Amino acid sequence: MGASRRPTIKTVAARAGVGRATVSRVLNGSSRVSPSTRAAVLDAIAELDYVPSSVARSLVTSRTNSVALVIPESERRLGAEPYFSDVIRGVSSGLADTAMQLLLILVRNEQELARLNEFLTARRVDGVLLVSVHQDDPLPGLLEGLGLPTVLAGRRSTRESLSHAHSDNVGGAAEAVRHLLDGGRATVATIAGPRDMDVGRSRLAGWRAGLRRRELPVDQDLVAFADFTHEGGRRAMRELLGRRPGLDAVFAASDVMAAGALAELRRQGRRVPDDVAVVGYDDSFVAQHTDPPLTSVRQPVEEIGRTITELLLAQISEPAGVRRQVVLPTSLVIRESA
Repeated sequence: MGASRRPTIKTVAARAGVGRATVSRVLNGSSRVSPSTRAAVLDAIAELDYVPSSVARSLVTSRTNSVALVIPESERRLGAEPYFSDVIRGVSSGLADTAMQLLLILVRNEQELARLNEFLTARRVDGVLLVSVHQDDPLPGLLEGLGLPTVLAGRRSTRESLSHAHSDNVGGAAEAVRHLLDGGRATVATIAGPRDMDVGRSRLAGWRAGLRRRELPVDQDLVAFADFTHEGGRRAMRELLGRRPGLDAVFAASDVMAAGALAELRRQGRRVPDDVAVVGYDDSFVAQHTDPPLTSVRQPVEEIGRTITELLLAQISEPAGVRRQVVLPTSLVIRESA
């Protein structure tokens, strides 16, 4: 077939029975195309042997066909916390049927933040997914100022202005407390996450809500804060036992911190669950490999990754569209620790 007779986007649209804009959405990986329409367009592309010019398309649309997943954490935290690998799997799954490439960017210090700022200002990506958001993190404000499509896994606060998705942190924590109280526990402590993260504050609020529903007092001596690490969980458990040696249950705001609490309880000769029952949060692979296996609040982390990806693709396709907030449900997985 000569160059003048090569199929065009108009030819593909006619074969598929759709408009050219719909073909363009399929080529750009938009989520706003039904599966049947997407299949019809892809079949037409295959039948016609249509090869879109990504270079030409990017010149017209100013698109890079890439998105950045930005994680402001160290490699050590990235490797130790299962949450991040599950989010990455979800994001990869969400991009699998699109033309988008995924860039993983860690921001560990001011120098890397400045480099990222320069990279994003140059519009090297079409949008950004931001994970592990702290209340005073400058990145969300920077991205909003650049007008770059941005979606968060989590949020800075209940007043978050950017599109985001997260699990029902308050409800999941309250369910963990209910389970412990239903099991006859009388003194339920909590190892809370960082105070500068909404996820930490929300799970702490859920612990309080669980106690108040039973008209039990909220004792601040039963709260210790940690940083979502194993060692942080150990230190917090040690702190709680020092203050309230008679406690008989603890809700930890992550499985990794719960694993640290189990290690400290074992070191101090406390039996789990005979002396102290323990519940974690995430239902990650960590929960299945502790001794004893950990009762945990399951949050759909991969689904969170897929959801933020869908929200971002929609925002890239329609930058002026309505920003959305999605809250995904949790469930309690009961194992031997409680």
